[in-house]
Amino acid sequence: MYTQEVGNNPPSTREAEVLLMFAGQMSCEGLNWALKRLIKEQRPRQMNGKGYGMPSSHAQFVAFFSVSLALFLLLRHNPHVPHASPTHIPTSFAERALLSLAALASAAAVAGSRIYLNYHTPKQVLVGCAAGAGFAMVWFGVTTYLRHAGWIDWGLDMRIAKYFRMRDLVVTEDLVDAGWERWEARRRRREGNGQEAHKKER
Repeated sequence: MYTQEVGNNPPSTREAEVLLMFAGQMSCEGLNWALKRLIKEQRPRQMNGKGYGMPSSHAQFVAFFSVSLALFLLLRHNPHVPHASPTHIPTSFAERALLSLAALASAAAVAGSRIYLNYHTPKQVLVGCAAGAGFAMVWFGVTTYLRHAGWIDWGLDMRIAKYFRMRDLVVTEDLVDAGWERWEARRRRREGNGQEAHKKER
């Protein structure tokens, strides 16, 4: 029954959580733009970039993304809720912790490259990382309040959200699993139709 339902109503990939993270990233960019024009600190003398350097925008953005992803995986994502999908395999806390560490390590590598390539001073990069990580924590708190207060559900009930097939499943579901199950349902349906056609020919 679940397979038929998936086949008739393919799930949307327009996730509320992804939209919230994107809105946070854009807000973080606005914060960086304001801080640069407030502090007005120049880049290193032998620089490979233009504009003000404090704080590093790349360091701030990757810090925001990696910390936001870690907070989501460790504190918000709950893959162990009762599931309708028979193929769903919940990720363990250790797996999510390793993925979070990988994201943080990648962010650290990007931030370090800004110093190595002489785009920013170490202080500009450190301030950028602090601003991005701090804003990620603030944004996580804001979105947590929006969820608990029912604002996310209210937004998803709006006509425009339904028009664009917005959903809020990534908090509990694996999008890869959902996509695979949709493909598997279609494959089984094609096989069933092919067998029926073969029987009719005989």
